[in-house]
Amino acid sequence: FKTADGKTRQVVVSGLSEPVEIKGPWELKFTPGWGAPEKVVLDTLASWSDHSDSGVKYFSGAATYRRRFEFAPSAKTDPLIRPVVYLDLGKVAVMAEVKLNGKDLGILWKPPYRVDITGAVKVGENMLEVRVVNLPVNRMLGDELLPEDSERNDNGTLKKWPQWLQDGGPSPTGPFTFTSWRLWKKQDPLVPSGLIGPVRLRCSEVVELR
Repeated sequence: FKTADGKTRQVVVSGLSEPVEIKGPWELKFTPGWGAPEKVVLDTLASWSDHSDSGVKYFSGAATYRRRFEFAPSAKTDPLIRPVVYLDLGKVAVMAEVKLNGKDLGILWKPPYRVDITGAVKVGENMLEVRVVNLPVNRMLGDELLPEDSERNDNGTLKKWPQWLQDGGPSPTGPFTFTSWRLWKKQDPLVPSGLIGPVRLRCSEVVELR
């Protein structure tokens, strides 16, 4: 490539190794007050909508994954070789905030869910935290399975505002959400949620030829 000052440089990316998967168990802590347990341990990553616990299955909001992992880079002595390490989260539904060893690495909101962790990863043990936020669909679908808490027309619109809502709630029948219009029906499918993965470390070596 040619730089702005007219100089020509060549960069060779070499030493592409096979990605290393960070497997479970993962600790997963949920925001309290939205029906999910305080935390669960996942042997493997999967969508919250596939979990056996209904509090996890229908959860909508923010939850944080925590996992310790070991990192051992290959030993290189050439001063021109610069190692680069990426964290690849795989599939995420829908947004993720990444911290590694306490360092905030920003928010990933679209594919590829990948971030450069070269400046944060260290040789030996590392602590990874991934805070994921999903859509409200599943919580609202879960609430549709609970008894009705308001008078509605056949098309799902309100006949009148329920008194419990005017009084500041909560709903007497247990839903966590309320809407004046039925956006989804109880038979609608759940949507993928959470960190689905696989989570991998992708390492490469960049050699700059001057």
